[in-house]
Amino acid sequence: MTKNLITINEFIKKSLGEWKSIRSTHSLAFQEIENSTSKIVIKELEIKNKNVVELFEKYNLSSKSPLIPISISWRAISDWEMDQENKEDKTILLFLPKDKNKGKVYRNKGYTESVISSSEYLIDENENLNIKTIYSSTISEERICFLSTHIRSRYSVIRNYENNTVIQTSHTSEIRNISILKD
Repeated sequence: MTKNLITINEFIKKSLGEWKSIRSTHSLAFQEIENSTSKIVIKELEIKNKNVVELFEKYNLSSKSPLIPISISWRAISDWEMDQENKEDKTILLFLPKDKNKGKVYRNKGYTESVISSSEYLIDENENLNIKTIYSSTISEERICFLSTHIRSRYSVIRNYENNTVIQTSHTSEIRNISILKD
Protein backbone atom coordinates (compact mmCIF):
# COMPACT_ATOMS: atom_id res chain seq x y z
CA MET A 1 0.00 0.00 0.00
CA THR A 2 1.38 3.41 -0.99
CA LYS A 3 1.21 6.20 1.56
CA ASN A 4 -0.50 9.40 0.42
CA LEU A 5 2.15 12.04 1.00
CA ILE A 6 1.38 15.53 2.16
CA THR A 7 1.29 18.11 -0.65
CA ILE A 8 3.28 21.36 -0.63
CA ASN A 9 0.03 23.26 -0.18
CA GLU A 10 -0.80 21.18 2.92
CA PHE A 11 2.75 21.60 4.28
CA ILE A 12 2.56 25.38 3.85
CA LYS A 13 -0.88 25.56 5.48
CA LYS A 14 0.53 23.67 8.49
CA SER A 15 3.43 26.15 8.61
CA LEU A 16 1.42 29.38 8.66
CA GLY A 17 1.56 31.42 11.84
CA GLU A 18 4.02 32.83 14.32
CA TRP A 19 6.91 30.71 15.55
CA LYS A 20 9.63 31.10 18.16
CA SER A 21 12.88 29.77 16.74
CA ILE A 22 15.91 28.54 18.66
CA ARG A 23 18.87 27.98 16.33
CA SER A 24 22.40 26.67 16.67
CA THR A 25 24.71 27.31 13.72
CA HIS A 26 28.08 25.58 13.46
CA SER A 27 30.64 27.31 11.27
CA LEU A 28 33.00 24.46 10.48
CA ALA A 29 35.37 26.67 8.51
CA PHE A 30 35.96 28.94 11.53
CA GLN A 31 35.19 26.31 14.21
CA GLU A 32 32.68 28.59 15.88
CA ILE A 33 29.11 28.22 17.11
CA GLU A 34 26.37 30.84 16.94
CA ASN A 35 23.17 30.55 18.95
CA SER A 36 20.19 32.71 18.14
CA THR A 37 16.52 33.12 18.93
CA SER A 38 13.99 34.52 16.51
CA LYS A 39 10.37 35.34 16.06
CA ILE A 40 9.30 34.05 12.63
CA VAL A 41 6.00 34.87 10.93
CA ILE A 42 4.87 32.83 7.91
CA LYS A 43 1.91 34.26 5.95
CA GLU A 44 0.08 33.43 2.76
CA LEU A 45 0.11 36.18 0.14
CA GLU A 46 -2.39 37.05 -2.55
CA ILE A 47 -1.35 36.46 -6.16
CA LYS A 48 -2.00 40.18 -6.81
CA ASN A 49 0.31 41.31 -3.98
CA LYS A 50 2.81 43.88 -5.33
CA ASN A 51 5.84 41.89 -4.14
CA VAL A 52 4.48 38.67 -5.64
CA VAL A 53 3.84 40.37 -9.00
CA GLU A 54 7.40 41.77 -9.00
CA LEU A 55 8.77 38.27 -8.41
CA PHE A 56 6.58 36.87 -11.25
CA GLU A 57 8.15 39.46 -13.55
CA LYS A 58 11.74 38.78 -12.42
CA TYR A 59 11.33 35.07 -13.18
CA ASN A 60 9.06 35.50 -16.24
CA LEU A 61 6.33 33.46 -14.54
CA SER A 62 2.65 33.58 -15.37
CA SER A 63 0.17 34.48 -12.65
CA LYS A 64 -1.92 31.64 -14.12
CA SER A 65 0.70 29.13 -12.90
CA PRO A 66 -0.34 27.11 -9.82
CA LEU A 67 1.92 29.21 -7.59
CA ILE A 68 1.69 29.31 -3.79
CA PRO A 69 3.07 32.66 -2.55
CA ILE A 70 4.14 33.18 1.07
CA SER A 71 6.18 35.68 3.05
CA ILE A 72 8.52 34.80 5.86
CA SER A 73 9.63 37.58 8.19
CA TRP A 74 11.87 37.29 11.20
CA ARG A 75 13.44 39.24 14.04
CA ALA A 76 16.50 37.59 15.55
CA ILE A 77 18.94 38.05 18.39
CA SER A 78 22.30 36.30 18.08
CA ASP A 79 25.03 35.67 20.64
CA TRP A 80 27.54 36.72 17.93
CA GLU A 81 26.28 40.29 18.11
CA MET A 82 28.02 42.33 20.80
CA ASP A 83 25.18 44.84 21.07
CA GLN A 84 22.41 42.16 21.21
CA GLU A 85 20.48 44.23 18.67
CA ASN A 86 17.49 42.68 16.89
CA LYS A 87 18.09 41.87 13.23
CA GLU A 88 14.99 41.89 11.04
CA ASP A 89 14.39 40.72 7.50
CA LYS A 90 11.75 39.30 5.20
CA THR A 91 11.64 37.14 2.10
CA ILE A 92 8.97 36.24 -0.44
CA LEU A 93 8.75 32.64 -1.70
CA LEU A 94 6.75 31.30 -4.64
CA PHE A 95 6.24 27.54 -4.62
CA LEU A 96 5.51 26.11 -8.08
CA PRO A 97 4.54 22.41 -7.90
CA LYS A 98 5.72 20.13 -10.73
CA ASP A 99 3.73 17.26 -9.26
CA LYS A 100 2.30 16.32 -5.87
CA ASN A 101 5.69 15.97 -4.14
CA LYS A 102 8.20 18.21 -5.91
CA GLY A 103 8.67 21.51 -7.66
CA LYS A 104 10.52 24.82 -7.63
CA VAL A 105 10.79 27.61 -5.10
CA TYR A 106 11.45 31.15 -6.35
CA ARG A 107 12.71 33.69 -3.82
CA ASN A 108 13.42 37.38 -3.83
CA LYS A 109 16.31 36.69 -1.43
CA GLY A 110 18.28 33.52 -0.88
CA TYR A 111 18.90 31.63 2.33
CA THR A 112 22.68 31.40 2.02
CA GLU A 113 23.51 34.20 -0.39
CA SER A 114 21.32 37.30 -0.26
CA VAL A 115 20.46 37.27 -3.97
CA ILE A 116 17.41 36.35 -6.00
CA SER A 117 17.41 32.56 -6.20
CA SER A 118 15.47 29.49 -7.19
CA SER A 119 15.49 26.09 -5.54
CA GLU A 120 14.21 22.58 -6.04
CA TYR A 121 11.93 21.15 -3.37
CA LEU A 122 10.84 17.61 -2.59
CA ILE A 123 8.50 16.26 0.05
CA ASP A 124 9.94 12.88 1.00
CA GLU A 125 8.21 9.70 2.24
CA ASN A 126 8.48 10.98 5.84
CA GLU A 127 6.68 14.22 4.88
CA ASN A 128 9.85 16.32 5.31
CA LEU A 129 10.22 19.33 3.04
CA ASN A 130 13.68 19.21 1.44
CA ILE A 131 14.95 22.33 -0.36
CA LYS A 132 18.17 22.48 -2.37
CA THR A 133 19.56 25.72 -3.75
CA ILE A 134 22.66 26.11 -5.90
CA TYR A 135 24.20 29.57 -5.63
CA SER A 136 27.30 30.95 -7.35
CA SER A 137 29.69 29.83 -4.58
CA THR A 138 27.63 27.62 -2.25
CA ILE A 139 25.00 24.88 -2.20
CA SER A 140 22.35 25.01 0.50
CA GLU A 141 20.36 21.94 1.56
CA GLU A 142 17.56 22.34 4.06
CA ARG A 143 15.11 19.87 5.59
CA ILE A 144 12.01 20.98 7.50
CA CYS A 145 9.84 18.53 9.39
CA PHE A 146 6.96 18.62 11.84
CA LEU A 147 7.64 16.86 15.11
CA SER A 148 4.08 17.66 16.20
CA THR A 149 1.36 20.10 15.13
CA HIS A 150 3.09 23.02 16.86
CA ILE A 151 6.78 22.03 16.71
CA ARG A 152 8.92 22.10 13.58
CA SER A 153 12.57 21.19 13.15
CA ARG A 154 14.89 22.55 10.46
CA TYR A 155 18.31 21.22 9.51
CA SER A 156 20.59 22.87 7.01
CA VAL A 157 23.95 22.20 5.44
CA ILE A 158 25.91 24.72 3.40
CA ARG A 159 28.60 23.37 1.11
CA ASN A 160 31.27 24.97 -1.03
CA TYR A 161 30.14 24.83 -4.65
CA GLU A 162 33.59 24.03 -6.10
CA ASN A 163 34.75 21.17 -3.88
CA ASN A 164 31.54 20.17 -2.02
CA THR A 165 33.13 20.62 1.44
CA VAL A 166 30.77 21.37 4.30
CA ILE A 167 31.12 24.97 5.45
CA GLN A 168 28.26 25.26 7.92
CA THR A 169 25.52 23.21 9.55
CA SER A 170 22.59 24.35 11.64
CA HIS A 171 19.69 22.97 13.60
CA THR A 172 16.59 24.96 14.46
CA SER A 173 13.66 24.12 16.71
CA GLU A 174 10.52 26.15 16.02
CA ILE A 175 7.61 26.33 18.45
CA ARG A 176 4.30 27.80 17.28
CA ASN A 177 2.89 30.69 19.31
CA ILE A 178 -0.45 29.06 20.11
CA SER A 179 -1.61 31.95 22.30
CA ILE A 180 -2.53 33.93 19.17
CA LEU A 181 -4.38 31.09 17.40
CA LYS A 182 -8.09 31.56 16.82
CA ASP A 183 -10.51 29.06 18.36
